[in-house]
Amino acid sequence: MNKITTTIAAAAAAVAPVAFSSAANAGEVLDRVLANKTLTVAVGTDWGPLSHLDNTGKVAGYDVDIANAIAKYLGVQTKFVTPGWDVITAGKWQGRWDVAMGAMAPTKARAEVFDFPSLYYWVPEVAVVHKDSKIAQSSDLEGKVIGVASGTAVEAYANQTLEPAWENSKPVEYQFKPGQVKTYTSTNVALDDLRLGDGVRLDAVLTDDTIARDSIKAGYPAKVLEPTLFSSPGAIAILPGDKELHNKIGAAMKELKDSGELTKISIKWYGADYTAEK
Repeated sequence: MNKITTTIAAAAAAVAPVAFSSAANAGEVLDRVLANKTLTVAVGTDWGPLSHLDNTGKVAGYDVDIANAIAKYLGVQTKFVTPGWDVITAGKWQGRWDVAMGAMAPTKARAEVFDFPSLYYWVPEVAVVHKDSKIAQSSDLEGKVIGVASGTAVEAYANQTLEPAWENSKPVEYQFKPGQVKTYTSTNVALDDLRLGDGVRLDAVLTDDTIARDSIKAGYPAKVLEPTLFSSPGAIAILPGDKELHNKIGAAMKELKDSGELTKISIKWYGADYTAEK
């Protein structure tokens, strides 16, 4: 997941760990959710339209609306927590949350750690350079210093280790090999380095197209390179082993898709339908 919002804010929810293993037992998570009447969902505070803090300090966004719809389908309420992306992708949740949003790309490496009950977000990944850069296309980034958010699909792309695991995926064709890959806690931090000037700290940042264009609208002195790097789906993630929870989330998302509600939520936050592969 790559991240930016025009109003950058950070809030961490401190949640006491409880004794749960990193993998779910069959039915355990769903049983707990239904018993407590609460679905605990991990989202971000600076992931742009996916999820961010609104002007009242509450989380809002595409992910939040979808999580609320899933909870409604289950007949429970939502509770949102905001661990870092690196904490989410480590997979050691220990029962602190039940579901992770963030449009996680279902790569082969991640499929060994997570279960993905539903794909819900499709967007191309791109390279962004400073507006004063003479770099004209993605292939011109050969040997350059590239910034990426840690634990994202674009980090794997930059390191040429990206292995798609979603249905009908195609092998990734790498357009360049960086000279150096610098990782950041979030895309907005990488873009802050890029805005210092062409080549000052970075030559480019890799991120998804919606985040790139939102950053430019927010005043970042940047431009998007063509062609796009690759396109990947974003998935809802849970820990493996709870087939019942997998099936319930899958059924809830199917209902959202079939009714057109998922498309409406996408248009609300992005002005376009990013719910299916184009």
